[in-house]
Amino acid sequence: MLRVFQRGIPVDPLPEWQPRDEFLPHAPVRTHNLSEDDQKLAVRNALRYFPEHLHRTLAPEFAEELREYGHIYMYRFVPRMRMMAYPIGEFSAKCQQAASIMLMIMNNLDPAIAQFPEELVTYGGNGQVFSNWAQFWLTMQYLSQMTEEQTLVMYSGHPMGLFPSSPNSPRAVITNGMVIPQYSSKEDYNRMFALGVTMYGQMTAGSYCYIGPQGIVHGTTLTLMNAGRKYLKVQDLKGKVYVTSGLGGMSGAQAKAAVIAGCVGVIAEVSKEALVKRHGQGWLMEYTASLDECIQKIRDARLKQKALSLGYHGNVVDLWERLVDEHRKTGELLVDLGSDQTSLHNPFNGGYFPVQLTYEQSLQMISDDPEQFKGLVQGSLRRQVTAVNYLAREGLNFWDYGNAFLLEAGRAGADVYKNSSKGTFTYPSYVQDIMGDVFSLGFGPFRWVCTSGKAADLNLTDQIAADVIDEFLKTECTTTV
Repeated sequence: MLRVFQRGIPVDPLPEWQPRDEFLPHAPVRTHNLSEDDQKLAVRNALRYFPEHLHRTLAPEFAEELREYGHIYMYRFVPRMRMMAYPIGEFSAKCQQAASIMLMIMNNLDPAIAQFPEELVTYGGNGQVFSNWAQFWLTMQYLSQMTEEQTLVMYSGHPMGLFPSSPNSPRAVITNGMVIPQYSSKEDYNRMFALGVTMYGQMTAGSYCYIGPQGIVHGTTLTLMNAGRKYLKVQDLKGKVYVTSGLGGMSGAQAKAAVIAGCVGVIAEVSKEALVKRHGQGWLMEYTASLDECIQKIRDARLKQKALSLGYHGNVVDLWERLVDEHRKTGELLVDLGSDQTSLHNPFNGGYFPVQLTYEQSLQMISDDPEQFKGLVQGSLRRQVTAVNYLAREGLNFWDYGNAFLLEAGRAGADVYKNSSKGTFTYPSYVQDIMGDVFSLGFGPFRWVCTSGKAADLNLTDQIAADVIDEFLKTECTTTV
């Protein structure tokens, strides 16, 4: 089945047109504001991947996608096969390194892993693997042909080709979103993405090394444990409550990390699909859409000092404000640690959903009235910070998780600065203030991939890692670590 990649973009015969799979989550409609000439250019850019005799068929189809979704994804060319990381031996390739890259690309686009698989978004709302499906097919063809004396060069999803190199050279050189700073505003990016000439690959989407929440669960666990040591002065997080948001991508690690660390993790998520996915995959133990039930479960778990990951299907602002109300009524502070992992690097195009709207209303307004949506996002951020600030005065320890939360909240006019100069935030950053000491010692989260797909092999790699750590603790571990 995987030999199909040797043939490249399927054009002979041309696949039958197919609608989007409505059983899958889809990316919000992208806003581009292209001129009429730019729209024609975007279609021409998409057609460059296809022989000229197909242009009459594909041009109106691509133009319609651009109008309806704000980008040309080429849904006709979504693979009909099951997208997943097949064992490395099943890929038709001339070298193992190329096969491993093919495996990782397939993993990034697996519907069980990718946030918006048919739009080629792995995580973060806009972390693209490729800009369109023609690029996927062409890249997989190049990888099936690659030898150990060639390097594949990628440019924002577009494969530039195979170039002569050596066995000791990288098999792939990848760059995404390289733009002259003078032309790098959000408006510039939206235009260039719609034209198909650049894309945002996040850190591990466009570099084909995303491994889901497991890629960050180690680091998130360390962050929680270090926050407990630094701010709560405890070695054990039993009975402590961590409140945050986000279960869609790498943020899904928060639930598992809370349980490993022994605390009560409460994670708000507006997308029912994302929440149910994480629950079904075993990352999340329980979930509820009731704030009353959520608060009661927090109280019960705290009292019993029970490790629990609890999903709240709703907006995190509602959760923070309810925690404020509980404190005002009872004097009880129900949260010890807090953060936020919404995708605020992309605040106005699906990375953050304002409390004033439902999830579905937000998706509609993003395309129908982006300016009003922006205003609601900023108002929601101000409300969120107001609630967090109140609880922080009562003993909550809150930090920014590197997702631009404090940056965007500050831009929205929220009270997040230590002084009027706006040079320093009130709250710490997890990298500088919580994990910095650990990283400086050369000790941190590590990841690897079991390319055979065999459970026994994965267990063996886990055991090797555990043995290395045990030996390190016995012979080389310093008091600081």
